[in-house]
Amino acid sequence: ESKLFNGSEKDISQSSSKLTKKESLKVQKKNYREEKKRATKELLSTITDPSVIVMADWLKIRGTLKSWTKLWCVLKPGVLLLYKTPKNDQWVGTVLLNVCELIERPSKKDGFCFKLFHPLEQTIWATKGPKGEAVGAITLPLPSSYLIIRAASESDGRCWMDALELALKCSSLLKRTMIREGKEHDLNSSADSTHVSFYGLLRANNLHSGENLPEIERHHFKDQDTYSDKSDKENDHDHEESDNDGLGKSEESDSDTSERQDDSYVDPEPIDIKETTYLEQSHEELGEAGEAAQTEEVSEENKSLIWTLLKQVRPGMDLSKVVLPTFILEPRSFLDKLSDYYYHADFLSEAALEENAYNRMKKVVKWYLSGFYKKPKGLKKPYNPILGETFRCMWIHPRTNSKTFYIAEQVSHHPPISAFYVSNRKDGFCLSGSILAKSKFYGNSLSAILDGEGRLTFLNRGEDYVMTMPYAHCKGILYGTMTLELGGTVNITCEKTGYSATIEFKLKPFLGNNDSVNQISGKIKLGKEVLAILEGHWDSEVTISDKKTGVSETFWNPTSDMKQRRLPRYTVKFEEQDDFESEKLWQQVTKAINNKDQTEATHEKYILEEAQRKSAKERKLKGEEWTCKLFDQDSVTGEWHYKYADTRPWDPLNDMIQFEKDGTIQTKVRH
Repeated sequence: ESKLFNGSEKDISQSSSKLTKKESLKVQKKNYREEKKRATKELLSTITDPSVIVMADWLKIRGTLKSWTKLWCVLKPGVLLLYKTPKNDQWVGTVLLNVCELIERPSKKDGFCFKLFHPLEQTIWATKGPKGEAVGAITLPLPSSYLIIRAASESDGRCWMDALELALKCSSLLKRTMIREGKEHDLNSSADSTHVSFYGLLRANNLHSGENLPEIERHHFKDQDTYSDKSDKENDHDHEESDNDGLGKSEESDSDTSERQDDSYVDPEPIDIKETTYLEQSHEELGEAGEAAQTEEVSEENKSLIWTLLKQVRPGMDLSKVVLPTFILEPRSFLDKLSDYYYHADFLSEAALEENAYNRMKKVVKWYLSGFYKKPKGLKKPYNPILGETFRCMWIHPRTNSKTFYIAEQVSHHPPISAFYVSNRKDGFCLSGSILAKSKFYGNSLSAILDGEGRLTFLNRGEDYVMTMPYAHCKGILYGTMTLELGGTVNITCEKTGYSATIEFKLKPFLGNNDSVNQISGKIKLGKEVLAILEGHWDSEVTISDKKTGVSETFWNPTSDMKQRRLPRYTVKFEEQDDFESEKLWQQVTKAINNKDQTEATHEKYILEEAQRKSAKERKLKGEEWTCKLFDQDSVTGEWHYKYADTRPWDPLNDMIQFEKDGTIQTKVRH
């Protein structure tokens, strides 16, 4: 056989017939195919055979948000498989060890910490599971180019490191040894059923093209368009020539069809995942610019309700526990209202592509200002969300053919905290944050304070823009006309670039005219140096003046043309909504308000609030803590993070589209 692999028998004379040479080549190719099949069976058996395991145990894995989760880790030759349970039925991910380096990692915490990582910061993950799974079980987001692992003790950790070193360096030997130790009887049955899916898994990660693969892996993971040596390539050039053309042809004219068919594996079809159905929003109220849209004359009937309300409060009191009358309610949830900032999310798409850091900051400020001009007519307040309430929506970007997804959840009731997450990986940005809504009563006025911050991240640049919110101020409760305004100073800061912006929302002075309503002023700075001045109104035109040149121009103006260019918003189809999603949860209250039936609205609102209070009492009696569905709280910083956040830069070669299902934002990939 070795002589055949060397090309020809040495004792065959130069005068031998070409028929003999052709038969000799066929024997070579037959042996070659058998060797490839054997190598394939060995590799597949290590993945599919439950008895081929180097080591398996519970380990703690650190996610991208620096929180830990416990996963069942199964070490096999060449791969580390992660599962949620020891039953191996909920696959989380597969680490490809041939691309990894291993290093011990110092840690202050108990146990023993080590790290698997790609030295060039490329992905270490396979994109399909051992059974062809396209999407892993839901867990906290894991890093793409490394994995930090913690064992329970130093002895366990040292044992894992030794086992991983063995799997990293000697995967071929392990495969051969383990299979020969009584496991070869399973090869024929297991390889046939899993060959296609696992080959697709490794091929999708380009293992077949690596120069550093062990010999057994190189034997099999050759692409159908590559060749093992020069003679194979030459043979394939004559693939279309028939053996029946006679003996006068070259010995290299033999067809290679049978071998090519053996190599022509097809990636399995991806698992069909049913996405959430979104429908375009049919009606939207924008409101008018100026003070007229922010005032309301209170009827005599409602004035009596206000006086009843005022008997419950005193100046300086927090109103978060006070039940407000329904006539001042805007018929939508606060979680819904927080999404008003993303109708011009295409400004963020542009900012992500902007190379100049100063221009990037200006585009971020422009996007920030675009979220305020939408307002209901009169003085209205959205519903206080129920604990566990969620809201989902999205916007389609026609220019980039992408989607911006918005997910929000009420994560706390006392104090009332709303957490939200926005993602458009294709256009290169995501945004997360949480808002603690507080209300203060001052006698003839009250303020709704939005305490918290949002964090905008440009994924390809690693830049974070941290921003705060203005407060809403209502005056004229006891006397005068009830009027709603925005006030306070907000900051937008990017620590990495050094650029920042400060915007002051000004309340109308006592003797002010109509032009002094909704005024803002601001600065864009680099460090302490002021680069530009902003002046105008948050619901109409804002101008920018360059400090160096003195040139002023329109920075932002929500004209009718600009409003026509708003991105269309899509909300979840009502029939597919969970019972605790905003639209379905508040449907009866909204219906009563739209029908101007305040009695019915108050009754339906009471039913929801009473159910919430009852649930809280039951949890307290049982000693149970509330568990959020979509968000986790950092135990150190207190910040809320979306459980399924994916902050990897978009990979145009592999990532296809983002989609959302049951509150989880995911990405469809080609492999």
